[in-house]
Formats: sequence, C-alpha cells, structure tokens
Amino acid sequence: MLEFIRIDQPRPFDLVNNPVLVSGTATGFEATLTYRISDGTTQLSGSFNVGGGTGELAQFQLAVDCSQAEFVVDRIFVEVRDDGGADDDDPVWKPRVVVPVFYGPRLAANYQGYRLHQVQEGETLWSIAGIHHGDNERWRQIFRANTDRIWDPGMIFQGQVLRVPIGSDGN
Repeated sequence: MLEFIRIDQPRPFDLVNNPVLVSGTATGFEATLTYRISDGTTQLSGSFNVGGGTGELAQFQLAVDCSQAEFVVDRIFVEVRDDGGADDDDPVWKPRVVVPVFYGPRLAANYQGYRLHQVQEGETLWSIAGIHHGDNERWRQIFRANTDRIWDPGMIFQGQVLRVPIGSDGN
C-alpha cells in the first residue's frame, strides 16, 4: 500500500494561534495516524483516524488545544505521521510530514493574530514596533515572527512584507 500524508494547514512558517489547526489529506495503516506538536522540550500528541484503512485517501482536520503546553520557544513543529502499526524501535520506514511554524501566544500577550506591514524607506524594526505597538522595544516580537525572512534585525529592506503579532489589546 502506498502511504501518503500531506499537511495543507498550517503552511511552513505560518504564525498560528491556539488551538493549532491542522488539516490535510492522508492514508494510514489501519486508518490511524499520529500528530505531534512540539517545541523540542514540550510535546503534545494523539492519534486520529483517516480513510477506511485500505489505502483510501481522506481529508482530516484537527484543532489541537495547546493551552496547557508550556512551550519555551516560539517556533514549534507540527508533525503528522503514520506509525504503521509498528513499535517505535521497529526499523520500518514510517512516513511523516513536519511543518515548522511560529506560535503566536509566545510572541504577544493574549495573541489574536497579526498585521502585515510593508517596509517603507528608512524604517527599522524599532520604528515599525512604535507604529503598531506604541512601544519601540517590542521590535523583538516582530523579528521573531519573521525569522524565516529576516536573518539580521538590522537588515530589513524597503518592500519587504513583515508580520506584526497583535495581542487582544490591539497592540
């Protein structure tokens, strides 16, 4: 049987909220797949059914409550895997898909979502934080939410589109 797993949501480096929404298409051994959400130290996991177990592809949707997870970093990994009915020590290849994402609640208090900001000539992360948060010192949140496109906080460029995490207070 050909194994297949595709995660459509979240996409790599999306900025996600709680619950973490995971969806895609897959087939699995005896129709059972496993999900894991981890930051490398804290891990949430569980299993779910997809398809009829005889090779059918089917869509899946999960809403994983991470409110009790004590993630220590803001980049987390969403994984869906087919354990193939084998023990973890079994050397049998186990198909899996891993998607790195940014966890918004680690970036802004009472995270609600994010704004898009197109960098204008002369702007810095410090000045963008002042525009959106009224607090220039919150530039680090903007930097951490965009480390997939900014490698040096002093090197942003006119025309770049950045995500600005926003909490429930609108900042």
